[in-house]
Amino acid sequence: MESNIGKPLITDLHCYLQKPTLEDRRVANSDELGPNGLLIGQPGSRARLMTPALVLDLDAMERNIERMRSFAADKNIGLRPHCKTHKSINIARLQIEAGALGIGAATLGEAEIMGGAGIPGVLVTSPVIADSKIDALMALNQRAEGLMQTVDSMINMRALDGAAGQAGKALNVVIDVDVGLHRTGAASVADAVALVEAAVAAENVNYSGVQGYAGHIMHIEDFAERRATNIADTKPLNDTCAALAELNLSPAIVSGAGTGTYDIDAELGVMSEMQTGSYVVMDVEYRDVHCNGTPDWLFEPALFVRATVVSANHDGHATIDAGLKCFATDGPLPDFAAGAPIGSSYSYFGDEHGRIGFAQANERLALGDAVECIVPHCDPTINLHDFYHCVRGDTLVDIWPVDARGRH
Repeated sequence: MESNIGKPLITDLHCYLQKPTLEDRRVANSDELGPNGLLIGQPGSRARLMTPALVLDLDAMERNIERMRSFAADKNIGLRPHCKTHKSINIARLQIEAGALGIGAATLGEAEIMGGAGIPGVLVTSPVIADSKIDALMALNQRAEGLMQTVDSMINMRALDGAAGQAGKALNVVIDVDVGLHRTGAASVADAVALVEAAVAAENVNYSGVQGYAGHIMHIEDFAERRATNIADTKPLNDTCAALAELNLSPAIVSGAGTGTYDIDAELGVMSEMQTGSYVVMDVEYRDVHCNGTPDWLFEPALFVRATVVSANHDGHATIDAGLKCFATDGPLPDFAAGAPIGSSYSYFGDEHGRIGFAQANERLALGDAVECIVPHCDPTINLHDFYHCVRGDTLVDIWPVDARGRH
């Protein structure tokens, strides 16, 4: 498979949907852009956002995309960033422009959004089983360039082969290998090899490669422990590739890795491409994971929830309008990027409210003061919001929908 590494960025995007003008965005109604649509392009509009609002710092995000592109190019490894993080057609386009081979999608619904928008090289990284979903997958395969589907069972392989035959177009399949997470994937090297052989023998599927994603490793905080666990748990993938090579069935792509192991996997030489996702916006969860000999990640926080103080009647804390409905609750708590006194802590105060606990008894915030929070876990936090409020500095420059929100 030809790599895009080192190639110039895509500049001709006429194949993509044309974006409306700034004036179009300003006058769009609230059903299209939410209550902040009329603020687009107005100086100082970041401070005037109706809250709570999911805020995307475009400058920081673009730096993250460029840093990962540059890293991958230096290591001669491909990128197929995972859209389960951002769920955004616009962000996926930026990643493709920066040389990504394609986009990873955790669900068929995400793949339908990306493939339907003309994003090439979508890899569905989870099995598609139910008949209704297989039918939808075959419909997507008719129109999505370079679509690939992971498979980890012989039953599913036969079902996909039959459905592709009925649909009249072969489906590209990638064999999923369990690398210690035990969520999906062939349970042994022998099982993985048998699936590859079945794909090669099948009439209506094309064997495109193998996958091994170690999601359980990504947030091991200590770098040395994370690296050792990654080496041990990706051994089945390495052994599968070796066994396939002996059969002259070496995979065209070996896909996996994530933000927590991108630097480790690039050195190990097992993966030919990485499915990094969270790097594009980052979060508190990754901030707490230790890097390799450096105090900070290569990537910076680019995603925030902006909130407003709605009550300040008590000493020691203030109440803001961002609670359980604004943040994922499966990881650490949100942290403050701006607006709160140094040392302040966040805690949930109900569905609609959060609590800012002050470090000093004499500290206060006034009604209407705004804070911005670094999100705790980016993927499910984004899924709670309808829009990205895209800013450069203090100005709201655009509003993007979270296109694949809730798409299973």
